[in-house]
Amino acid sequence: MRDYNNNDHPYDDVSSPKEATKSIRKVSMLPLVFLIFYEVSGGPFGAEGSVNAAGPFLALLGFIIFPFIWCIPEALITAEMSTMFPINGGFVVWVSSALGPFWGFQVGWMKWLCGVIDNALYPVLFLDYLKSAIPALANGLPRVASILVLTLLLTYLNYRGLTIVGWTAVFMGVFSMLPFAVMSLISIPQLEPSRWLVMDIGNVDWNLYLNTLFWNLNYWDSVSTLTGEVSNPKHTLPKALCYAVIFVALSNFLPLLSGTGAIPLNRELWTDGYLAEVARIIGGGWLRLWVQVAAATSNMGMFIAEMSSDSFQLLGMAELGMLPEIFAKRSVYGTPLIGILFSASGVLLLSGLSFQEIVAAQNLLYCGGMILEFIAFVRMRMIHPDASRPYKIPVGTIGSILICVPPTILICFVVVLSTLKVAIVSFVMMIFGFLMKPCLNYIDRKKWVKFSVSSDLQESLIR
Repeated sequence: MRDYNNNDHPYDDVSSPKEATKSIRKVSMLPLVFLIFYEVSGGPFGAEGSVNAAGPFLALLGFIIFPFIWCIPEALITAEMSTMFPINGGFVVWVSSALGPFWGFQVGWMKWLCGVIDNALYPVLFLDYLKSAIPALANGLPRVASILVLTLLLTYLNYRGLTIVGWTAVFMGVFSMLPFAVMSLISIPQLEPSRWLVMDIGNVDWNLYLNTLFWNLNYWDSVSTLTGEVSNPKHTLPKALCYAVIFVALSNFLPLLSGTGAIPLNRELWTDGYLAEVARIIGGGWLRLWVQVAAATSNMGMFIAEMSSDSFQLLGMAELGMLPEIFAKRSVYGTPLIGILFSASGVLLLSGLSFQEIVAAQNLLYCGGMILEFIAFVRMRMIHPDASRPYKIPVGTIGSILICVPPTILICFVVVLSTLKVAIVSFVMMIFGFLMKPCLNYIDRKKWVKFSVSSDLQESLIR
């Protein structure tokens, strides 16, 4: 692999991350499945927009087809590359090894921005689901204060350790999905299958439709940023990704299936938070309240899982020498303190944006990062075909290219359908990343801030 000591500026070695984390408990299979679940989806909360945009038939069809076009290819690539590089940093390490540190930094910058933007959604969704029960949370000072308090509490939970976050995610995941299992059972006598077939192809908001599907079913590569914290990642991670794909697909499809089949269609009502009202119509006020509490719980789960990925990504980038060494420092609980604080600050700054603006901007940036990951995956197959891959997708070089074709086509559609405002904002953010890398290199050469490369990462990258 690429030798990072041959950059145009020297790095000093830092203490081994293995030494720094040898006493920290690793994440096991079950918590890892739920961490992936929350990094990707967290359930059907926010999926209502697919019905609003395209009607029941296309919404349900999308949640059947999309996993094959996007989820499975991305999960397979994540499994192969994460077991090839079982260290923190994930996709930053892959792209750096295949395309060089500049592009590794760019994918890290875009994906970190995506994660922070994505995390800014969860306080918004949390309050959207509770505002019908507590109207004071709809706007004003109570809403702002709630976002601040929620962000601080969940940030502290991330600080306390990844194993705590993982088992908290298990509890939250079971609790937040139970009401939909109950709703699906109660809805059976009320189902009218003809309602699932309603489609008006001439009245489809394709931008909202694709962005909703994309947001609810992407981010499979996020788990790669904390691979170094996983117990026996070469065996655990591929299995966890497989289980999570099934869990995520069903958790989105079944609630929409029961909701659209059990009540008369009014597309305009299918907006963020409407599943709580669907639950009331199907089961009564008690079920609506349960869904509202489950939605709040799920959004907390997504927040802590996303923040874990974002902060460990910054830690991995610091261990690669891309960020100042201070980002690689861990708290007494083994967590990346500076990365957590940076991610929390970004969430607070962005939490005032609307749901649709956040989703669209996040999706477009994510597309840019994924293109780099696909190129890195194929290039590693071509230039290092014999490198150790404990999990390897059973296809050759041509097959590895073909795996990337369907998701790349989908990315093209998402980009083409984006609005000019979102495209401009995303482009400016990308340009900022292009300028930031040479600036950081200059700061390093001047030794204004200390940068360093972990010796363990050098061993992993130079094979």
